[in-house]
Amino acid sequence: MQATKRLSSAGQSIWLDNITRDLLLTGTLEQYIRDLSVTGLTSNPSIFDNALRHGTAYDTSLRASTRPGISHDEAFFELALEDITRAADLFRPIHERTAGVDGWVSLEVSPLLTSDAKSTLAEAKDLHTRANRPNLFIKIPGTADGLEAIEESIFAGIPINVTLLFSAKQYRAAAGAWLRGVERRIEAGLNPNVASVASLFVSRWDVAVAGKVSPSLENKLGIAVAQEAYAAYSMLLKSARWQRAQNAGARPQRLLFASTGTKDPKASDVLYVKGLIAPLTVNTMPEKTLQAFSAHGEVGRELSPDGEDSADVLRNIARSGIDLESLAARLQEEGAAAFVTAWHDLLGVIASKTAVAA
Repeated sequence: MQATKRLSSAGQSIWLDNITRDLLLTGTLEQYIRDLSVTGLTSNPSIFDNALRHGTAYDTSLRASTRPGISHDEAFFELALEDITRAADLFRPIHERTAGVDGWVSLEVSPLLTSDAKSTLAEAKDLHTRANRPNLFIKIPGTADGLEAIEESIFAGIPINVTLLFSAKQYRAAAGAWLRGVERRIEAGLNPNVASVASLFVSRWDVAVAGKVSPSLENKLGIAVAQEAYAAYSMLLKSARWQRAQNAGARPQRLLFASTGTKDPKASDVLYVKGLIAPLTVNTMPEKTLQAFSAHGEVGRELSPDGEDSADVLRNIARSGIDLESLAARLQEEGAAAFVTAWHDLLGVIASKTAVAA
């Protein structure tokens, strides 16, 4: 049995961390779904920026979007919704077969709105309505500024992918926002089954401490942090608070492992897949990682729900003088800033291409 099939059989969903017009037009995404057990897809401003910058597949659509009164932001979302809705339709049979557990695609709100909960909620509603697909997640950063928008979006019935989480503490805050939204729906007599995932970024931890810890700890921090977050996730699902919500009809917000492409060329190219196997979770992989795991991946030991696997690594990292809480905050701030930069770059590419088209 192929490695990706074995991973799927272990209860972990495999999502692709990429979307391009070429993936859709060439049938590559369909092939990944059919042959590599891919059951969902994520996107972000950086992915779209790269796709527009290094190809011509979007040029025809960009020319069509060049009309009086349309902003570059709006031109982007028109392009993105074309791709996202096509992908959603490919995953729709999976969504229906799993009764809404899987088969999701994700589209992120403008990162410029993060500190404005009202505007984020309005854009989330607008994008979800325009897409008109039941298997669309709207991505909202799980920063302190984003938590209100996450809660309000869940209360409004919008499925949310909470992105840019870097620690168990940040995960708990995001899960709390999601659960408050669910509980408010129960109190209001609304259907509490509003899907969500909480996306924990993994590989950036090891990049951040490279050369600052002993060789024995190189490329171990990301997995340890993810193990700690998985323990927090497992604890939440055992809590009486969650079980009351579940009894009222809610489904769990799944933990998603993101940023799982290996950055260190000396490390295994499937490091963050092999080390993060757990049921009722998602691993969203870059194409190269997906292909590598399919070719030579191994499905072994599952994560421990009590977090015992992570304790020694986290303790030894702390002894090395690394303040993990401060580093988590910095990584989240840097991630948010990088999304803003990618957004401006993306709009710049659209501006230059539409100027040529005009």
